[in-house]
Amino acid sequence: MELRTLKYFLETAREENMSKAAERLHVSQSALSKQLKGLEAELGKPLFIRHSFSMELTEEGMLLRKRAEDVISLTDKISAEFSSMDDIIGGSIYLGCAESYRIKHLARVIKQFKLRYPDLHYHMTSGDTEQVTEKLDRGILDLAVIVEKPDYTKYNAIKMPESDKWGLLMPSDCPMAQKEHITFEDLKGLPLFCSEQGWRADLPAWCGSRMDELKLEGSFRLAYNGSVFVREGLGYLLTFEHLTDNGSGLVFRPLYPALESEMYIIWKKRQVFTPIVRLFIQELRDRLEPADGTDQK
Repeated sequence: MELRTLKYFLETAREENMSKAAERLHVSQSALSKQLKGLEAELGKPLFIRHSFSMELTEEGMLLRKRAEDVISLTDKISAEFSSMDDIIGGSIYLGCAESYRIKHLARVIKQFKLRYPDLHYHMTSGDTEQVTEKLDRGILDLAVIVEKPDYTKYNAIKMPESDKWGLLMPSDCPMAQKEHITFEDLKGLPLFCSEQGWRADLPAWCGSRMDELKLEGSFRLAYNGSVFVREGLGYLLTFEHLTDNGSGLVFRPLYPALESEMYIIWKKRQVFTPIVRLFIQELRDRLEPADGTDQK
């Protein structure tokens, strides 16, 4: 299976049209068709459902698309790493970030770092902790920012300043909007939205054995999407403070007792990095680690 063939496959999957994909790839339609049929023969599965004027991915095609995107991302990353091995004025850094307003601390470090290394290019991937950690483990990312305590046997870590405060996002005309805090009793019986990670790991630490008294209406990986459902009157969103725009008829109230989550920047132990990534990690240590080294591994 050649990388070129995977790129042909991905372009066709994006365009959903053979002629448009061939035009973008600067190859003939017959040559592209031959490559795709050869790929299907090699895998022993149909990858496309062919219509008169369009092409649709099969289930096998959707699986290959995800894997092919990862493979191409990794090969692009390898090429960039080798081309920048001797380039100390720049290079590429690949980061994956979970949602948190505390990403501002990372942004500030990048801003100062880029003043000294103007040819720095950073590539950001967003997702929850599970998603970005998976990409980190597979070598697609150099560093990941996660919202849970890391496995110190696998990763080096820096704890970000501050912590994320949990609370409830609700319509501003809701009776609970008049309260300063939201208790467990307030949440009982409400249709609740929350991230899968938060519902699985964070909320049980707050309410313990009473978790089954709460009703999960639906889960969202992105808080903004959850806030849209809240605005439409479908439920209430358990989320971090500062993740959504509390204007437009929504308000945030913190949980009581307080529930807070820490955020960490992690990278794999015994990982070989390009010079620019090594310098960036040192910059993170210098700017974000406490002077006494507490809470760091």
